Amino acid sequence: MSEFFAQFAVPHPSTLIYIAMASIVLGSIALVAIVTYFKLWGYLWREWITTVDHKKIGIMYLITALVMLFRGGVDAVMMRLQLAIPENGFLDAQHYNEVFTTHGVVMILFMAMPFITFFFNFLVPLQIGARDVAFPRLNNLAFWLFFMGMGLFNISFIVGGSPDSGWTSYFPLADNEFSTSVGTNYYMLALQIAGLGTLMTGINFITTIMKMRAPGMTLFKMPMFTWSALIANLIIVFAFPVLTVALAMGTMDRLWDTKFFAIGDGGMDMLWANLFWVWGHPEVYILILPAFGIFSEVISTFARRNLYGYTSMVWSMILISVFSFAVWTHHFFTMGQGAFTNSIFSITTMAIAIPTGVKIFNWLFTLYKGKIVVTTPMLYALHFIPLFTLGGVTGVMLAMSAADYQYHNTMFLVAHFHNVIIPGVVYAMLAGLTFYWPKMFGFMLNERLGKATVWVMSTGFVLSFIPMYITGLDGQARRMYTYSDAAGFSTLNMVSFIGAGIMSVSFLMLVWNIWYSFKNSPRDIGSDPWDARGLEWATHTPIPHYNFAITPDVTDATSEAFWDSKKNGVKLFKGEIKDIHMPNNSGQTFILSVFFFIGGFALVFSMFTLAIISLIGILACMGYRSLEDDHGYHIHKEEVELIEKKYEKEGGAK
Repeated sequence: MSEFFAQFAVPHPSTLIYIAMASIVLGSIALVAIVTYFKLWGYLWREWITTVDHKKIGIMYLITALVMLFRGGVDAVMMRLQLAIPENGFLDAQHYNEVFTTHGVVMILFMAMPFITFFFNFLVPLQIGARDVAFPRLNNLAFWLFFMGMGLFNISFIVGGSPDSGWTSYFPLADNEFSTSVGTNYYMLALQIAGLGTLMTGINFITTIMKMRAPGMTLFKMPMFTWSALIANLIIVFAFPVLTVALAMGTMDRLWDTKFFAIGDGGMDMLWANLFWVWGHPEVYILILPAFGIFSEVISTFARRNLYGYTSMVWSMILISVFSFAVWTHHFFTMGQGAFTNSIFSITTMAIAIPTGVKIFNWLFTLYKGKIVVTTPMLYALHFIPLFTLGGVTGVMLAMSAADYQYHNTMFLVAHFHNVIIPGVVYAMLAGLTFYWPKMFGFMLNERLGKATVWVMSTGFVLSFIPMYITGLDGQARRMYTYSDAAGFSTLNMVSFIGAGIMSVSFLMLVWNIWYSFKNSPRDIGSDPWDARGLEWATHTPIPHYNFAITPDVTDATSEAFWDSKKNGVKLFKGEIKDIHMPNNSGQTFILSVFFFIGGFALVFSMFTLAIISLIGILACMGYRSLEDDHGYHIHKEEVELIEKKYEKEGGAK
């Protein structure tokens, strides 16, 4: 019996890990106690866990993303603290490996991905005038599969040990010979489960956008964010199956010694690198294209003019999506693939900068002669343009395969990647969060605190990452947990640590802003506090469950339908109120996801009997759904009219 429980122990414990364990256990107990004391279990089950409302599912993605932003941010600060001074003993080599591995996975897959999926869920149906997504129950299942994958990955920290072979998990480092704990098993299985949820999301939103647009909304009348969502989800559907197959092969290598990626016995370690980056580089654009869509909405709103070059913006995103699948080997220019192959992928990597540059110029031309209103979302956008451009320029430097031999394995590359992702994705997510906060919750975040947060964040960002370019060019390798004083990196690394601390302060300022605004912001803001332009602002605040009492008709409008209705008198809501059909909530999807979690955990520790039981549970849930007779329900015309009159009386309608 003792041997059975011994396998769940963390193989490399430390004081920090024990503190984390205690914090997680005590925090979990406190959360359960609070929910129980206030008798919220029934409410959570009815209104959130089983919901198929795209808006509530979006908010659950948002909460997950913010929690993971904190989780990944702690890892980042720990790494910068470790490197702040030479020969630091704050983290040992093993713990540092685990921290930078989990930091990468958490930030890319469990923070940035749910953040953009939050916007997909909350915005897309509203922007296209739909009641919900095409497959509401699948949407609920997608969230819970993602959530269970995220949960499975995060418990590795306290049960069995974290993965330690980098966020890319390169073989042979990730095989059983070099990664002897179950940490990499967690990586392989958690990402498969979460990836299934993401793939379902991709299928769902492609169908929603192609089949459920409001009357009159042609493809080239869609809002720019909806275009970005369509293209990003198309990339998801093409890219994520590659990752799923690679992870399945990696799982079989680790559990059943199949040798797909072994150096000997016919395996190919470079096969993993190719499969990973065939997914991995499109993944960057899965993140960045929706961010571009958010910035397009924000910039056009606060420049008080329509987006310059709408058609060119759309085609540039389409070109980016195509090129994104033709650049993957630039991630291993230094791995011996030959000058000819390196040259081809060097050219394609440089070429992808062209449509990206088109978007930068379109945003600048939108600002040109615009009546710019510098709100918090707009300030994020104004900071994004120069910072992201710097990241793009250093990307072109890395695209030169000969020069990449100097840059590749250094902190220069780390600085470049963060220089793209933080201003490009994190700034967009926070700009969009601030922009759409009043539509979600009925009150605005404090503008003074919001603007201060942007400036503090940008100050911390510059101090944290610009020094890495310099130390990288001076030869500081990435993934090294320490360095000697003679290397001369200490001063700039201390500056980077200070910058990371300042960025942490900006996150705390965001949290304080949410709390302060919740307590003090007025609730009588109407439904259009920003004087916005898109169809999503033509709804009430708070948004009714059915979104629109009458399906909007945008035949006479442009891609900025709400602006046309306000300024040009275009009528969006024609006809009369009728009965509205809506889908039922479902608890079966949550139960199904729990079986996936149990099965994943069982496979991590090679408990095959439990895994088989979980598989039976999964098949039983699928069989139950196949036989279930569920046709949803109707909100009758009279009830809709009463709800609409209530909104009009309270001033919620625009």
